[in-house]
Amino acid sequence: MITILVGALLIGLTLGMLGSGGSAITVPVLVYLVGHGGKVSIAESMAIVGLISVAAAIPYGRARQIDWRSVVYFGIPGMAGTFVGSWLGGISSEVLQLVVFGFVLLAAAYSMLRKPAKVASVANDFETQSVGIDFGTSDGDENEVTYLPPIPKVAMEGTLVGILTGFVGVGGGFLIVPALVILGRLPMRLAIGTSLVIIAAKSAVGFAKYQHYLVNHELSVDFETIVIFTVIGILGSFVGRAINRRLNQQSLKRVFAVFLIFLGGFVIFREGSKLLIHSEPAVVDTWNNRPWRTAGTHPPFTSVLIGERR
Repeated sequence: MITILVGALLIGLTLGMLGSGGSAITVPVLVYLVGHGGKVSIAESMAIVGLISVAAAIPYGRARQIDWRSVVYFGIPGMAGTFVGSWLGGISSEVLQLVVFGFVLLAAAYSMLRKPAKVASVANDFETQSVGIDFGTSDGDENEVTYLPPIPKVAMEGTLVGILTGFVGVGGGFLIVPALVILGRLPMRLAIGTSLVIIAAKSAVGFAKYQHYLVNHELSVDFETIVIFTVIGILGSFVGRAINRRLNQQSLKRVFAVFLIFLGGFVIFREGSKLLIHSEPAVVDTWNNRPWRTAGTHPPFTSVLIGERR
């Protein structure tokens, strides 16, 4: 129980201090600290991330900082992509999913370390041009965003991010927000609020698809773990926001990015070694059945399945 509480608090603090990144560490916490299986952890991660996103989106909704048109353009293709990604995850090995997840962590770290010049420039320019956008302070509609985003590009980006979400269980906020700013030309605050709704919708689809897979294989998520992670994660996010006000956010992001590099490298090394062993069972069996082996000796290798957790 202590492990669950610490893991949930870590996720909440990360969300509160950085505004993102909590989903990036949810799966590793569930797999390596709590001890759940890979597919079960991915399903639980989708439920946790989705519920926390709903709670985080409520203030943005009250302030009218959600662009529902972008939710449709990006979210619907994203939900379809998540369904496909969840299906691919169901027919793939847990080891392969976690290796891909490790590379996703490295990509997230890169997105935090690189200078977001283009994103910041577009966001600042658009906010300067749209200072009259109604975020709930007036009742008129004359100041609403009228820019029409390139729908095919937005839909393609949403589909790809959705596939990634379904396959490895990450929310994908580090990809969604820049896409909404650059392609959708949304101000940063509006992009963040919109991304939370998109993440929640995609997570719901992915969780439902994984639940179908788990039931068919006589497995199930731990709903108690989901509730604990969600509640403490939300509370931890408030604490993280308070801490964030006293610290430099860019420095925090750089520190967290370095942490993601180490975590991603650990996951890739740990699970990648198992993937290499699984990929050559015939070599192992051939070695063990060499005719020159003396009677009564034990084979130097055994063909056992490594890495499948219960």
